[in-house]
Amino acid sequence: MPGILKLSGKTLIIGFILISVQSFARNDDKKLPGEKNFPSLLSNSANSPVLKKTADSIYDLISLREYGLERDVFFNAFKGYQYLEKRGKLAKTNLLTICDYSQSSNNKRLYVIDVVNSRLLFNTFVSHGKNSGNEFATSFSNHNNSNKSSLGFMVTGSTYSGKAGYCMRFNGIEAGINDRVKSRGIVLHGSRFVNEDIMSARGTIGKSLGCPAVPFGLHTRIIDAIKGGSCFFVNSPDQWYVNNSTILNSRFDLAPAMQLQTTASANTENGNLSTATVK
Repeated sequence: MPGILKLSGKTLIIGFILISVQSFARNDDKKLPGEKNFPSLLSNSANSPVLKKTADSIYDLISLREYGLERDVFFNAFKGYQYLEKRGKLAKTNLLTICDYSQSSNNKRLYVIDVVNSRLLFNTFVSHGKNSGNEFATSFSNHNNSNKSSLGFMVTGSTYSGKAGYCMRFNGIEAGINDRVKSRGIVLHGSRFVNEDIMSARGTIGKSLGCPAVPFGLHTRIIDAIKGGSCFFVNSPDQWYVNNSTILNSRFDLAPAMQLQTTASANTENGNLSTATVK
């Protein structure tokens, strides 16, 4: 009798495990709330093994961790870049810019990356909106006159000369999150208050009215590099954004045949990464 009871107990445990796995699989197949208007692009894989492997390879080749960029931030940015590229939204398909507001404004938290050749082109300071926070940006908005930064995926637009000098417009891609950036006048421009000297004197770099401003002088090089249709991602661990971004919550993977172009060295030659030490 004890042997029968032991066998029955094992049978029940195995049955419970099988039911749990099947239930998990069914739940995993369900679409996420923000995904209803964005069907899967290439597969139903929630884990996106090729996408993850490709992102990890680029991240490691460039040694982005040494520049303060976390792996999961790069993965989210790379996923959105691939999402937009596969939908034909990008005219410049080799560039990905990450404005990482999860970092202190005292860090060089803007990254311009050539993802095709695995090269970091620019790494420098970038401001956030004065109403988004002091050293850290913690509050964001899509509304006019909020003087806050907007989060999410955008596509770089045209340039013009205005009160802030040479500027570049953005096209917000995520409805309800950043689709008002153009009407709000949120642009990339240079600022004399965004540099290491100001940070040392005041304890933090200058803030903007919501624009991602970069060091004056360097801004022309960055704008000329990324203008006209490249991917620009503004990151934050903001839970509302994480829950509501259809791009972050989309499910797709890269085609298995995709090959990385790794001929370019991650240790760029002199001049290629001169902006890493810009003040």
